[in-house]
Amino acid sequence: MDNKHPVNTTKTAKDQTEFVAKQLERLVNRLEAMRIAAYMEMLERPAKLIFTNFVAGIARGLGIAIGASLVFALLLAFLKQLIMLNIPGIGGFIADILRFVETKNGTF
Repeated sequence: MDNKHPVNTTKTAKDQTEFVAKQLERLVNRLEAMRIAAYMEMLERPAKLIFTNFVAGIARGLGIAIGASLVFALLLAFLKQLIMLNIPGIGGFIADILRFVETKNGTF
């Protein structure tokens, strides 16, 4: 036995029991905070897990589609405003890009 970690033999059984009880209570509190029981219940019901993941996937896809549409609409509006500034060289290039996008969308 090394002297770095001496074993304390003066603890009573009651002290050790209290220590173990406190540690066990901390463990239970952490597991409850992590919602392990709800996760295990979901794993036991594959249909619920599949449905939950399906709904989450639809929500993510819808969010990405709406977000990308807004970003590209704002970008096109910004580019149209940039054309109005009539900056030499850049204005013609951006006009060509906008003409190409509007032709593909059928709005030109």
